Amino acid sequence: MARLTTTILMATALVATAACSKKRPEVLPPAPGDTAPPPAQTGPVDPNGGIAPGSAADFKRSAQSDTVHFGTDMYDIDATARAILDSQVDWLQRYPNVTITIEGHCDERGTREYNLALGDRRANAAKNYLAARGIAPSRISVISYGKERPVALGSDEASWAENRRAVTVVVNGA
Repeated sequence: MARLTTTILMATALVATAACSKKRPEVLPPAPGDTAPPPAQTGPVDPNGGIAPGSAADFKRSAQSDTVHFGTDMYDIDATARAILDSQVDWLQRYPNVTITIEGHCDERGTREYNLALGDRRANAAKNYLAARGIAPSRISVISYGKERPVALGSDEASWAENRRAVTVVVNGA
């Protein structure tokens, strides 16, 4: 009887461990880097690449940049900034119903109050330039984030230069 019990226990253990073993899948997934070719397009091709004219994505694609950078403790519009803002003017004139917000930003140096005021001056400098080029001021709002929303994290000149900026954001598309 003991031998029968041992045999039954061994058979049960064998069946239990066999049930837990991992089976190899019949079809293996592709190795990293192996990608299937994209499916062939059928029907008409969207010349805009799926981007709606007058949208925020269209603005980012069409304007030279959505960002103007500034020097340390500066808020003047230099030649590079003028070229960027002129490309924004061209786009905004094509879509007269679009409204924008210009965000003013600073680097991490300086007090919170100082940076909020400087960010406001930067945003308003960009707004005033756009208005002088014919964009209705009623279409443009400004906000200052000071040093609260850096794009570059770091305490070096390169990071600070990236964070001293005014960013144009499309609020509502055409």
